Amino acid sequence: MSRTFTNLLTHLVFSTKDREPFIVPELKPELYAYLGGLARELKGKSYGINGTSDHVHMLVSLPPVVSISEALRFIKSNSSGWVHDKWPKRRAFAWQLGYAAFSVSKSNVPGVLKYIRNQEAHHRKIRFKEELIDFLVKHEIEYDERYIWN
Repeated sequence: MSRTFTNLLTHLVFSTKDREPFIVPELKPELYAYLGGLARELKGKSYGINGTSDHVHMLVSLPPVVSISEALRFIKSNSSGWVHDKWPKRRAFAWQLGYAAFSVSKSNVPGVLKYIRNQEAHHRKIRFKEELIDFLVKHEIEYDERYIWN
């Protein structure tokens, strides 16, 4: 085969530093649009972005030459710098160092997008900490709770 063909869909989850409620309503729509633009800069595509005041979910496809860790470093560093430039009073805005990433099959895209769209309602029932641990268990990812939140 002389070409590379991929459809690498990933559900990304990352939080604000110390899960502070930095993603306020005035910031949210522009921040999410900016995050999508950063995915496009990587030659990827964002299918859905949403979250709450302390974390973000993104469903993205990335080209095979861009690793998940590279993409998150680029997206998080550029978006926090953009927030600082656009809203100087929000200098405290920052992302937590880590992230979670889960592969998504094409057949599961509608369900993942619905899940991402419904974040506000979802988090009236379950806290982010519980949500993340549920994801780790569901995807059989080993973790030590002592190190998840620092």
